[in-house]
Amino acid sequence: MLEMHPDCERCGADLPADEPGAFICWFECTFCAACADALDDRCPNCRGELMDRPARTGANLKKHPAATVRRFAGS
Repeated sequence: MLEMHPDCERCGADLPADEPGAFICWFECTFCAACADALDDRCPNCRGELMDRPARTGANLKKHPAATVRRFAGS
């Protein structure tokens, strides 16, 4: 199951699990749409393709909540 990281690793933008707009690679590195576009849909960590992350909503989100640890390392 996806961890559903709450933010973009590159710019820190919030990426709620129940909304579209997040992109992930096969290692679940997570980026917002603007950063994915700037990265030409390539993960800077593994060079894998960045794909749309599915949204998790309703009862599924309540039963399997998104991660809370933010991954943005910038200041």
